[in-house]
Amino acid sequence: MSGFGGVLPWARRTLVERDKILSSEEFSAILGICQIVPGPNIMNLAVCVGSRFAGAKGAIASILGLTIGPVLLVLVLAVLYDHYSYLESVKGVLRGISAVGVGLIASTGLKMLRDEFQYPAMLLVVIVTILCASYFHLGLGWVVLIASPLALFLAWNKAHKV
Repeated sequence: MSGFGGVLPWARRTLVERDKILSSEEFSAILGICQIVPGPNIMNLAVCVGSRFAGAKGAIASILGLTIGPVLLVLVLAVLYDHYSYLESVKGVLRGISAVGVGLIASTGLKMLRDEFQYPAMLLVVIVTILCASYFHLGLGWVVLIASPLALFLAWNKAHKV
């Protein structure tokens, strides 16, 4: 219920920083896997973490815990928005909340990037990704196809050095 526009920053804070259920490296590795399988990243992450600690029941509980409250809240907000969307104050509040969501996601990305400084070669993947997306304006599919082989090679090397 704490996230708006993205729950990933809250999930990382809870799992890694506050409760220390996962290490930062474990979180990044699980999230990396969750990003390549179909579905929302946070749902995939919930299934992975829930099943890791409590099997199928944990996966189901984590999905229900992640969705029931927000779905009910969104339904209530939809009714309220339908009635009050014309008000400038409502529009301003939504713009402010959007900015907070962007900031939280950017903060999580920077924290995850900080972990990669422990293995500087992986920063090459970050640079390739940024160049492909920003400079060459390639779509997500092309960026993944170009950066994935390098990322897999470097991750394999990193895993075998540990």
